[in-house]
Amino acid sequence: MTNKQEVFYAKIMLFGEYSVICNSMGLTIPYAHFKGELGFLNKYRYTDHDFAIDSNKMLRAYHTHLLKLQEKGEMKCELNLEHFKKDIDKNLFFESTIPQGFGIGSSGAVCAAIYERYALNKIRSGRNLKQEDVLMLKAIFAQMEGYFHGISSGIDPLNCYLKYPLLINGGSGINVVGIPRNKFPLEGAIFLIDTGKPGITQPLVNLFIEKCQDKVFDTLIKETLIPLNDRCIHSLLEGKTDQFFSSLDELSAFQYAHFRPMIPDSVFGSWKAGLDNKTYSLKLCGSGGGGFILGFTRDFEASQKSLQSQGQKVIAVYKNS
Repeated sequence: MTNKQEVFYAKIMLFGEYSVICNSMGLTIPYAHFKGELGFLNKYRYTDHDFAIDSNKMLRAYHTHLLKLQEKGEMKCELNLEHFKKDIDKNLFFESTIPQGFGIGSSGAVCAAIYERYALNKIRSGRNLKQEDVLMLKAIFAQMEGYFHGISSGIDPLNCYLKYPLLINGGSGINVVGIPRNKFPLEGAIFLIDTGKPGITQPLVNLFIEKCQDKVFDTLIKETLIPLNDRCIHSLLEGKTDQFFSSLDELSAFQYAHFRPMIPDSVFGSWKAGLDNKTYSLKLCGSGGGGFILGFTRDFEASQKSLQSQGQKVIAVYKNS
């Protein structure tokens, strides 16, 4: 086992939240502002003591879950759970600045860190992984993260583990990609709005799956949402700015109309204002219900002023200038 302390970044799913469940495309990026790593609580470490204790308890419960899977012969990878348990007994915890329940991969980073440290015969991270290795990692991480959310695509921990932008090709494959930044408007930006409260993923995912049993809603997802989502991704990766923002406006309007339970009340008015004034476009970041909301704009300064005047806390994720 290595003693190296590997750091794992948060992730942002730019496009594909919910629709990836129905085999749409998805696009995720690592977000280095928030990060986490496994460490030990001892007299030489200065940290939030209560947080560390709670994290250690969480890891202990998670170890019990993994052990049961292993004893049943159901684990998709081999983990050294004996070593994991010994480290937990030595006050192992996950030191993290990634806010929990904010849709940016807090549980994904935990899974990636545990796989990195305790997996035997692990698939090592790299930009040029074979497709079968990427898909195997996705399946492993889906199982590991299922403990936290009930259902997981495995994409969040995969992005945390690989640390590159990932394009999910509608269920047929996953590729490392680059986003052409020089094609984005000079005054433009990608940003987050902090709603100030966490969301709860599983009930909202269950609600979405339940709504998809309705033929009308299912048709809306397959014939309207998925094409819009995929068009946003294609136009962004191809640097087609006008087409991107046009498709993004439609996607924002669709979520406003059909994903009301996922949009926090605190940001609902600001979402509508963006649709009306065309200064910015908002969309879900993760499952919604709280956490962060994702925004795109051609003019960050104007958007920031507008949103701050509405009482919103804005965090720039990417700016060209």
